[in-house]
Amino acid sequence: MTQNNGTLHDYQCSSGLLLPLINEFTWAVEVRAFLYLFGLLYCFMGVAIIADIFMGAIEKITSTTKKVFLSRGPGVEDEVLEVRIWNDTVANLTLMALGSSAPEILLSIIEIIGNNFEAGELGPGTIVGSAAFNLMIIAGICIVAIPDGETRRIKGIRVFAVTAAFSLLAYIWLVVVLVAVSPDEVEVWEGLVTLLLFPLLVCMAYLTDKGSFPCWKSIKVTNDGQIELGRKQSGEGVAMILPSDQNWSLIKNGKIDSDALVAFCRRVSKLGLTQEEAARLAACRLVDCQPHDRLYYRIGAVRSMTGSRKLKPQLSLKLQQIYEAINDNPEVPDIGPYIEPDENHVSIVEFQAFSLAILESIGKFQVTITRSGRLDNGVAVRVESIDGSAKAGEDYKAVDEVVFFEPNVIEKKINVDIIDDNQYEPDEQFYLKLSLMNNKGRYYTVSNGTGNHENSNLDLTTEGEEESVHLGTRSIMEITILNDDQPGIITFNERGLLVKESVNAAIVNIHRRNGTDGIVSVKWRTLPQTAKEGIDFKGGSGIITFEHQVDRFQLEIPIFMTPELSKDRYFEIELSEPEGGATIGSIPRMAITITDDAEFNLMLKRITKMTSTTLRDFEVHHETWLSQLRDAMNVNGGDLENATRFDYFMHFLTFGWKILFALVPPAGLLGGWLCFFTSMAVIGFLTAIIGDLAAIFGCLVGLKDGVTAITFVALGTSLPDLFASKVAACQENSADNSIGNITGSNSVNVFLGLGLPWVLASIYHAVKGDKFVVRAGSLSFGVVVFTVCAILTITLLVCRRKLNIFGRAELGGPTATKYISCSILFLLWIIYILLSSFQAYGYIPGF
Repeated sequence: MTQNNGTLHDYQCSSGLLLPLINEFTWAVEVRAFLYLFGLLYCFMGVAIIADIFMGAIEKITSTTKKVFLSRGPGVEDEVLEVRIWNDTVANLTLMALGSSAPEILLSIIEIIGNNFEAGELGPGTIVGSAAFNLMIIAGICIVAIPDGETRRIKGIRVFAVTAAFSLLAYIWLVVVLVAVSPDEVEVWEGLVTLLLFPLLVCMAYLTDKGSFPCWKSIKVTNDGQIELGRKQSGEGVAMILPSDQNWSLIKNGKIDSDALVAFCRRVSKLGLTQEEAARLAACRLVDCQPHDRLYYRIGAVRSMTGSRKLKPQLSLKLQQIYEAINDNPEVPDIGPYIEPDENHVSIVEFQAFSLAILESIGKFQVTITRSGRLDNGVAVRVESIDGSAKAGEDYKAVDEVVFFEPNVIEKKINVDIIDDNQYEPDEQFYLKLSLMNNKGRYYTVSNGTGNHENSNLDLTTEGEEESVHLGTRSIMEITILNDDQPGIITFNERGLLVKESVNAAIVNIHRRNGTDGIVSVKWRTLPQTAKEGIDFKGGSGIITFEHQVDRFQLEIPIFMTPELSKDRYFEIELSEPEGGATIGSIPRMAITITDDAEFNLMLKRITKMTSTTLRDFEVHHETWLSQLRDAMNVNGGDLENATRFDYFMHFLTFGWKILFALVPPAGLLGGWLCFFTSMAVIGFLTAIIGDLAAIFGCLVGLKDGVTAITFVALGTSLPDLFASKVAACQENSADNSIGNITGSNSVNVFLGLGLPWVLASIYHAVKGDKFVVRAGSLSFGVVVFTVCAILTITLLVCRRKLNIFGRAELGGPTATKYISCSILFLLWIIYILLSSFQAYGYIPGF
């Protein structure tokens, strides 16, 4: 395509397939070189934008589902699951690989056709150079991108082994074709074998994924027609949407799970968020809890680079802080740190019971204070008394002391003195209160843990320690002074309790009156009435035990909420069969009435509607021309509040491409296929321009086509994959979407990017009666160097997976070894570039 002779100013570069458009040979060489470089980079950006639309079509195609009915037994309605038609492995190696590798493949095809079916250097060089960048640079960056102490392993290791073997076979086969079998010539059968290795790869990977080889069981259908899941590796297997209870999610059977959303709204409503903020937070969680493939991260990377609409709702700093606090709960979302302290890092101190009842004649008695959660630190709390109907100095001695818990101590006791005045008095109450230490050097009476006291001038608070202890729910204890010593009467305080269905749990108080002497117990059970057990509330039964001097017990009955409006309904709790000498009081049964929470229901419906609307705005593909054009015209897809300066700059820079490509039929038409073929045609046209720009630019600056291909062109086509893999490595729990698909893409590049044009060209020359000449020289030498480097790279990844020194994972691990691994991979890529370039300029002999 080009000729490189003389110095820089003497270059007379030939025309390409489409360029130049005007006679520019009289311009300064430096100006032409700059313009062609800028045009090359700008076209790379254009290809990335149209590839975004192209992959949106692929997402639409591969997300097609069908209904599968699972039998749940006689008389029970079958369970319906939405099953994806496309197998994940097949989709990855066909449409998704084509989506990420289309520029390289089309460049090779267009170059041969544009050269009148003669071989060129740009297309094959780009394929090999892109493979080297993907395998070494992307893998190296993903290894160090993982936070210290974390690792990522490839779950679909069997499929990865197959694609890795085929990627090495592909490049070894190229050397065999060009050097061994028919030197400097590609025959028709060789081109056909190269092309047919592609469907062979897909079949082998599919069978491996399905477990169709011996001892690789994955899924089978039994005689009764039910689907039976067999043993399989995590991350491998059929593309079935598993029930959401295996991993907590806000999505169930492809729709928003109303129960999980109700629980989410209960928690979020306590944070003082607006409904719009709650909906955005829920939508963000919905996006994250869905499984994503490499295509998703590829599209996300392109949109981040071009200032386009993101695939995930962007959160303000306030919402981001709340979102980062969401814990991984197996059932429902949990805003942990904003509701409850983390017991792994905080000591929780509280009284052993909510209340105690003691005899006036007891004199001195002990109150137990317990600690849970973190135990390896020393903490102190203050205990003080508060008057009720009982007065300090008249009925009891005032309490004001510090209780100190040594490391690993979980229980302390304090002494309380009751004053017996020998006068008749009704039952009286006073309170003990726990509070956190917040003063230094104050004089306190300190409990030594045995109930005795000593005076001490304490200085317990150190920097940061005030946050290492929290008070539990029983931070205030009620103490009742009684005038008798009977076991008591167990009863409810009232006959009914009214609760809103949004309260999450009904708190029922069961009292022990007229005596608290000894340990007594009573049985309880729920009785469904108009409220249905399992639908409106969680029923149950059990035994309630009152310890000595304990006079109250709190029973929690979970209340369920349904999004639909409903009438008031009730159930009952019954007490029976007391033991230990106690008797049942006059109110042995309580009715719990569940009333509809209209305000909460209205909030829930609004949040659900806003969440669904927000999710539609963040779909990967566009359903209509209008939405596609709207996103193209607005920075950050119209989300101006969260748009950055970089978004504005890149949107301005790529605005022309966005408007032009918004005219491509959206993926919502004809199942995505019209968008698929139209986008591929546009990519082909842009690729032809890139080929001309790269060749002429290389000519102007003195680079051979082969060197330009493995550097500028390979880098430009692979950058989106780099950003996508880095994000996938950090956000995913495995390495499958970051480096697990690289070997498959590299194989597809060879089988389609070289196999298809070789078949066309070899047939063309066979019909003409001559040979299709492909010089082995630079291409075969570069392939050999790359193959050696690829073997070393895969060996390193295997060692990382097997050896403890690397953390037994492909990505992440100990800081030192992951940076050493990255350095080795970068060095291998530099060696490949240097050796291939030296050979291209004749410093190293070829084959």
